[in-house]
Amino acid sequence: MKKRLFYGTILAAILAGLCVAAPEPAVVQKPGQWTVQVRYEHPQQLVLPWGENGPSRFWYTILTITNRTGQDVEFYPRCELMTDTFQILPAGTGVPPVVFDQIKQRHAAAYPFLEPLEGVGNRLLQGEDNAKDIAVIWRDFDPQATGFTVFITGLSNETAAVKHPVARDDLGLPVFVFLRKTLAVDYKLRGDPALRSSVEVAYEDQNWVMR
Repeated sequence: MKKRLFYGTILAAILAGLCVAAPEPAVVQKPGQWTVQVRYEHPQQLVLPWGENGPSRFWYTILTITNRTGQDVEFYPRCELMTDTFQILPAGTGVPPVVFDQIKQRHAAAYPFLEPLEGVGNRLLQGEDNAKDIAVIWRDFDPQATGFTVFITGLSNETAAVKHPVARDDLGLPVFVFLRKTLAVDYKLRGDPALRSSVEVAYEDQNWVMR
């Protein structure tokens, strides 16, 4: 699984023009660095019975973010889904607001204060009482995919800088690209991809990466 994630990350970097070997997150964080706690539901499907071309399918996960770092922190989350066919979907793109409304209604008992990723405030206060429940939503992805990885960025302020392999500044020096500590969660899809509603999402692994 780690090998698949490695090659997926490399190919994603190529697509972004960043064919470089990414560093790994620190085992022990430096003074001033922090990482908040995250708990996540495994992805589920939601189908709206209407749409321009018939029923519309979406995928979502629910994150619970708790700040136990000992300080209030700046919080700028971003989530992407990358299939094993290397399609990359930013959360929220092409997702109408009614999808969140349906998810909030579905999970009202367990998550009464559920927020959409796009509406989350950018400051995370300390403590259990200030934990945030966040719905992260993607439109349906490549039907040929047999697995995918969810990337969750913004959980930590740890960063790293690497040289861009191509871009240069006015002096001809390499431009630096900044990577952020990111949680990568891997899933496999079990069943016939053509029978989308019956496909089972199976958890595989999770890793911290710089992305």
